[in-house]
Amino acid sequence: MAEPRGLITIEDPDDPRLRDYTGLTDVELRRKREPAEGLFIAEGEKVIRRARLAGYEMRSMLLSAKWVDVMRDVIDEVPAPVYAVAPDLAEQVTGYHVHRGALASMQRKPLPTSDELLTTARRVVVMESVNDHTNIGAIFRSAAALGMDAVLLSPDCADPLYRRSVKVSMGAVFSVPYARLEAWPKSLETVREAGFNLLALTPADQAKSLDEVAPHRMDRVALMLGAEGDGLSTKALMAADEWVRIPMAHGVDSLNVGAAAAVAFYAVATGRPEL
Repeated sequence: MAEPRGLITIEDPDDPRLRDYTGLTDVELRRKREPAEGLFIAEGEKVIRRARLAGYEMRSMLLSAKWVDVMRDVIDEVPAPVYAVAPDLAEQVTGYHVHRGALASMQRKPLPTSDELLTTARRVVVMESVNDHTNIGAIFRSAAALGMDAVLLSPDCADPLYRRSVKVSMGAVFSVPYARLEAWPKSLETVREAGFNLLALTPADQAKSLDEVAPHRMDRVALMLGAEGDGLSTKALMAADEWVRIPMAHGVDSLNVGAAAAVAFYAVATGRPEL
């Protein structure tokens, strides 16, 4: 089979053309560099294809030899350079063993404003200080699967397009639009003024059960989630219209924020059948 058009074999880990892929395990470096340079990394065949389907422009692709045929149609379709490298060279460049054998550097798109999202949404996720990339990815995946319309992030939330977040979400970060709230928690008032009921998810005893509140019957709901461990801040809780909780059994006090989000999204977006 003929070599795909645009395929470039690279044997030097210091080749400047591989710069987008250097030091992928250096979280602090990548957190600063990727937004500043307008890029993010998509890992694995499915995620790369979903990023393209969502309209993200490819800057380049990095493949091990056995993935060239798998990605042949993408190679033929995109004008971006495709670099073929040995697995050990990929590990030298990225800092880890690239199990999925395919990476793509994608161009970020301008984020919408929160006002733009609130105009059409009915079910919104609001995250405060969720800075764990795994949790961000898990929450986006559940939000996409369970029908949430948009995600709003406090200024200190982690980047949904960081490689780990994208990977954990299986590309669901491309399916749910999101925006950053510039002023926190002052921006929550803007959400309320757009007609949303602000529901703060918390294990506090004084919170009402999601069943009792029945958020799926509300016209517009913004479900507020806090960071793992700390939960929502006092200021965020005070800005909410209602505190809600997930009923627990066997003495368990709370769930991981990713798991709690999935349960709450079902109650908020899908609801339960009428008895």
